[in-house]
Amino acid sequence: MRPEIIALAFAVGACNWAFRYFPTRARLHELSPRSRLARLLAATGPAAIGTLFVASALPLARAATDAASLALIAGVGAVIAVFALGRSVVGATLAGAVAYGLVIWVEGWLVGA
Repeated sequence: MRPEIIALAFAVGACNWAFRYFPTRARLHELSPRSRLARLLAATGPAAIGTLFVASALPLARAATDAASLALIAGVGAVIAVFALGRSVVGATLAGAVAYGLVIWVEGWLVGA
């Protein structure tokens, strides 16, 4: 493997570790809720979720197959519906995964039949 890829992996890993470790050691309870740092830390969770969603959904949205697009729509729809009904992140995540998996499974079953 190329040395620059290994260096990049270590740099990203170190930043990821620091981003997760240091907030657990900081005295965040002493921060004013209206301070810039408190607002920055409060925004990182939704920003990370949005980034992960775009990174995983973009290849599916560009997919040439209708099954991938339908699976994406079913998964996102299930997440939104279950979260709107119950306000459960865990339930919404599981419902989205199940809906996505079912569409892929049915498509594979129909193609194989």
